[in-house]
Amino acid sequence: MTAPLQGSCLCGGVRYQVQQLDMPIVHCHCHTCRKAHAAPYTSTAGVLRQHFRWLAGEHLLRSFESSPGKRRHFCSVCGSHIVAERPGQAHVILRVATLDDSPDSLPVAHIWTSHHPHWLAHDGVPQFAGWQEAAKP
Repeated sequence: MTAPLQGSCLCGGVRYQVQQLDMPIVHCHCHTCRKAHAAPYTSTAGVLRQHFRWLAGEHLLRSFESSPGKRRHFCSVCGSHIVAERPGQAHVILRVATLDDSPDSLPVAHIWTSHHPHWLAHDGVPQFAGWQEAAKP
């Protein structure tokens, strides 16, 4: 058995632990994920409820129903989205980018690419390891 993975929100007020990722990592491009994360897609993985536990800051969590029956849980201080869930499902949908530890698995797919923004294509656009290199004339 591998060591549990630790995760947290941006401000560190909410912390959690997962025993393992029970479903593959996918990059979701749906409209609601894009809006919720202010990003072109978000990386998610399913974690069985028995493999997920809050360590600190559960009182800081807020949630909203982003689509019928689906609740997104986020830190009320910094706004980081941690998990989404559909009550009655055996798993929560973890926002993989909130993990402090790197999982062993790699993403397997991009989903909801029909919602993909046209400006995301980056073929031919220069890439830089950090911001400073990109800011140089």
